[in-house]
Order: sequence, then structure tokens, then C-alpha cells
Amino acid sequence: MARIVVVGGSLGGLMAANRLWRQGHDVTLLERSPRSLQGRGAGIVTHEGQRDALQAAGVVVDSTLGIDVASRVVLGTDGEPVCTWDHPQILTSWGRLYTLLRQALPEDRHRLGAAVTGAAQDGEGVTVQLASGEALRADLVVAADGIRSTLRAQLLPAVQPQYAGYVAWRGVCDEVALSQYTRQTLFPFFGFGLPPGEQMIGYPVAGADDGTEPGRRRWNFVWYRPAAAGAELEALLTDADGRQHPDGIPPQQVSWRHIAAVRQAARDKLAPQFAEVLEKTAVPFLQPIYDLESPQLAHGRIALMGDAAFVARPHVGMGVAKAGDDATVLADCIATHGATPDALRAYAVQRHPAGRSVLQRARRLGAYLETAQRGEAAQRRPEDVMHQTAIDPGLFDTFSPDAMAA
Repeated sequence: MARIVVVGGSLGGLMAANRLWRQGHDVTLLERSPRSLQGRGAGIVTHEGQRDALQAAGVVVDSTLGIDVASRVVLGTDGEPVCTWDHPQILTSWGRLYTLLRQALPEDRHRLGAAVTGAAQDGEGVTVQLASGEALRADLVVAADGIRSTLRAQLLPAVQPQYAGYVAWRGVCDEVALSQYTRQTLFPFFGFGLPPGEQMIGYPVAGADDGTEPGRRRWNFVWYRPAAAGAELEALLTDADGRQHPDGIPPQQVSWRHIAAVRQAARDKLAPQFAEVLEKTAVPFLQPIYDLESPQLAHGRIALMGDAAFVARPHVGMGVAKAGDDATVLADCIATHGATPDALRAYAVQRHPAGRSVLQRARRLGAYLETAQRGEAAQRRPEDVMHQTAIDPGLFDTFSPDAMAA
């Protein structure tokens, strides 16, 4: 039995910790936040491989996982369908997956308020240093601490997130707050809106207390909008009191002026159903979209995984699935090679090209948004966008992103 420390208590870290604990290892998961992450995140598109990874991590995958949606629709500015596609998927929420993964991991294996400041290796293991002054000894360390990873910054200081030139406005709206018209024309679908140079997507997710019955659900949306690096982006990341948040603005601190502006833009640019969702979402928030690629995933006895390793734009809907695949391969390599640097090297051989492939696909899917940000004409067929976005990896060869470059 090896001592393994997992740094980062989001979904990727939880999947890795659960997998390794179930293999019999002495696992400790460290999360810097002093509070549960339950309220964070929004909608998640599930894939077959991702559901397999959840089951292997101890999660019971059944009808309570999410909401079944049978088809997709692109809505015009008049609210009428432009095109549809029969494409069944299960749509869930970040919070639902977090709850299930937390329940699968014994409480004494999960530590909140445990901020990691660095790690030092020697021939026998790794010493993980905490902000509290405590030091933990481990045979292996898994860095699953996200896009701003402390351990990646120590190991690969030159690797930094690269801004893509646009932001995602996000939020969830309670179904009960919406008109009957909007409920009837949105909730049966994975929905799209395609104003010039932008993209809105949305779908139903579980509501409060994981309610999935009609009337208890929520509508999750993501609206991609160009925002030039520099003054325009800085303004969006500045709260109403003039404080800047360059690494991302907390949802509750987004300026009311920017929220009012995006709601007006929804009325001007989107189908009335989407405009109503924006109007009735209590706390819309925004996230700058980044790319991140780590050239090396294995560093002696430390491995990078999830968003600490690669960050792909959300168009692929692969963030959680990619982290689940990382956790699966990592656990398999440790089972084969033991808790050794050889295991981490074997993991990197498999996961680096896979992560890079997802990153490149996501870049191609978002290329027209970058083109629009530069003020150039961006042409795309609604059918192509609908067929490409957040599909199962098994369909990647069937629906090529290159079709959207017309």
C-alpha cells in the first residue's frame, strides 16, 4: 500500500482519490478551500466513458445522475427552430457529481482548508508543504489543483493560461421562474443560439436538492461573447467598487452594470426564450476562456492531471470526462508499475497526446469566435455547430471541426 497525496478537491481530484483509495492505497486529498465546493460550477454534459469512470470511482450511476434529453435545436432570433438533431444525452450538474464523489470517499481521506504551497522530492518520496506549516510525506503526489495549479507553477513556471479572446457568460435559472412558452420550447432540448460572432448553448439540469422532475429543474446556459484582451477584458473583470480580479471574478462580484448590459444584449441578439432566461437568472457570471498545455505530465514522483495538465475550451464538453480518463489511466499505471516514477511516465505516455488532441479540437471549435473578435467575417452553418459541440468522443471522427471553417 502506497502513500499518495492528491492536491485539489474538485471533480478530477475526487475521481483520482476514489480510484486510488479503492485500489488499497493510503490516500489523502487536500483542498485549499475551507468550505465544501458544493455550490460551484454549473452544467455538465456526460459521455459514456465519463460514466464508466464515475462507476469505477464508486459512484452509483443511475437515473438520478441527470436529465435525459433526446434532441438538439438551434433557435432563431424569433424563437422558432432553425434546425434540429435527434441526439440523446444525459445532462447533469457539477454540484451533483461533486456530491456523489464526496459521498464515495471516506471523510477522513478528505481535508478542507489544506492549501499546498509546494513539494520537494528525494530518492524515496515527496514532501508536500502546507500553508499551515504542516508537511506530509508521500510516495506519489497527484496535482489536480486546476488551471492555477500551485504545483504546476513550481514545476513548469513558464506554462501559463493563454486567453482565447472571448468570455463565457454562465448561469442557471429555476424552471418555475420561466414562462410556459419558454419551458415548453427549451426544456426538451439541448438548445443553441447563434448570433453573429457569438454562441449561446443551454440545457436542463437538476434543480435544488437534485430535483429532476418537471417544475424542479433549472436551465443551465453558456453564452460565448468576444472580449478583447486588455481594457475590454479588464473592465469585465472589475467589480462595481473598482477592484480588478485578473485571475477570474467571483460570481457575486460581477458588476451590476455588466449584468445589465448582457441582459440587454440578450434581448437584442437572442431568441426570446434565451433572453428570458438571462433576465430571470439571479446571478449571471462570466469566465474568460483559456487554453493551457503542459509539455510534461510526469515529474519524478509528481503527476499533473485534469486542468492542471490541460485546459480545453468548453466547446468540447470534455473537462470532467478528460479528468476521469486521466484518473483511470493513472490508477491503471500505478496498478501495473507500483507507486513509482515509472508508473507516472507510463501515464504521461498515454495521456499527453490525448490531452493535446482534445485541446486542439476545442481550439478549432472556437476558432470562429476568435475570428469575430478580430472583426473578421465568421461563417458557420448552424447544423455544423450543433453537430460538433459537446458530443461523445466516439463521434469525433464522424463530425470534424474542420467543417466549421467554411
